[in-house]
Order: sequence, then structure tokens, then C-alpha cells
Amino acid sequence: MGRGRAKAKQTKVARQLKYNSPEMDLESLQRELAGKAPKKSWEDTDDYEVDDQYADYADWDAYGTSGR
Repeated sequence: MGRGRAKAKQTKVARQLKYNSPEMDLESLQRELAGKAPKKSWEDTDDYEVDDQYADYADWDAYGTSGR
């Protein structure tokens, strides 16, 4: 009971995805196919870099069970 609206919305979205093509970024596709490196963003930072302030804690276990 009460699922009619949610199912109708899912059906509508599925139909839009099936029959309508999204806008393509052709410039981005051209850069990718040409082999040029993408622009760096803040998400491209190395996750393993540790600030000097926290270097002592870098080897600690996430759950604190390393000493048991």
C-alpha cells in the first residue's frame, strides 16, 4: 500500500533513461581519445600522503586492535 507513486516515478525515470539520450561532452571525449591527461581536481590527491602533524598516527589500526 502506498507504493503506487514510487513505482510510477521509477517507471518514468526508467523510460526517460531508455528513450532519451543525455547530453554528451564531446570535448571531454575528444581529450580522452587523444590521450591527453585530464585536468587535476581536488579529488585527485594521493590518499596515502600524511601530514607531518599526523605521521605518528599513520600506522595505527583503524579499530585500535593492533596491540592485542
